[in-house]
Amino acid sequence: MKRTPFFDKHVALGAKIVEFGGYEMPVQYPSGIIAEHKIVREGGVGVFDVSHMGEFDITGPDAQKFLQYISVNDVAALTPGKAQYSAMPLSSGGIIDDLLIYMLAPDHYMAVVNAGTQPKDWAHFTTQAANYNVTLRNDSDATALLAIQGAKSLQTMQKLTDVKLAEIPYYSFAQGKIAGVDAIISRTGYTGETGIEIYFTSEPAIASKVWDAIFEAGKEFGIAPIGLGARDTLRLEMGYCLYGNDIDETTNPLEAGLGWITKLNKATPCIAADALKNQKEIGIKRKLCGFIIEEKGAIARHGHLIIDSSGAKIGEVTSGNISPMTGKAIGLGYVPVALSTEGTEITIETRPGKRVIGKIVKPPFVAPHTK
Repeated sequence: MKRTPFFDKHVALGAKIVEFGGYEMPVQYPSGIIAEHKIVREGGVGVFDVSHMGEFDITGPDAQKFLQYISVNDVAALTPGKAQYSAMPLSSGGIIDDLLIYMLAPDHYMAVVNAGTQPKDWAHFTTQAANYNVTLRNDSDATALLAIQGAKSLQTMQKLTDVKLAEIPYYSFAQGKIAGVDAIISRTGYTGETGIEIYFTSEPAIASKVWDAIFEAGKEFGIAPIGLGARDTLRLEMGYCLYGNDIDETTNPLEAGLGWITKLNKATPCIAADALKNQKEIGIKRKLCGFIIEEKGAIARHGHLIIDSSGAKIGEVTSGNISPMTGKAIGLGYVPVALSTEGTEITIETRPGKRVIGKIVKPPFVAPHTK
């Protein structure tokens, strides 16, 4: 398994290390997932090591056209300094991965993909690029990525840069220095809170210097490292999709609630345009929805069945946990469209013979503070 440049930092801080996406990653620190979650959600500042993510560099005269073909969002809407959330589909409409696309300059982009899917994503990129005048470079191993999230994140990071962080709009970025190190400074995140993500060299000594500078800058705000466990509960409270759970090659963006990023009339159609247009025309049969379970002690987990009155499977839970902020069991799952209206009750089988009632709600499950 691989390690990020911050692995020794995590071990020194007492992190519980697990395998994730081919990396040894911190799932939680001694304070625990709930405490870490609340640091980010309740006005503090947390630091996530997400250096396991993949970064692809795309340059050339056909860069935009290429990205238009392999992603569902409209890359032509980007200008230098802007980023967009998108998905990379198969011709069938199934989702190979979700990703961020950054426009660095005309004919120059960066795509950020998930760790576990990075090998197949790269294979797809290189295969499709053969038809375009583009040059690709896989910068994944050479790039460190830290997400600094929470109400005090900008105050913390402003100490380390001349870039005016508060002036960077959401889903925009700047190129500058953090603690004297060249970085892409992005107003993005996966928590629903104010924050930034910084991309910089993974050279160990330099990465360590940046980490230490961030924790020194945030000391007055009670800065803390945050593991993958709280990263998951934070994104679930927002209703954000997790690849491999809520979306995969068997789901399409329309049924996953990602119609807002699926531009079917853009000038350069994506590889799945025909399939998705057809799906939109005939209508989706299932829909990814949020739900809440009121029964104390009941938690729906990934893979639990959603059933009808006869016990037959009609859907499946894709993500589920207890919300640290509300104390209620929340989750996401695919249900027939007829059951997707807010307030509709669904039956979830949490184990053989154990059935609980969930109520369909529209995420987020807690109010976001992103700005």
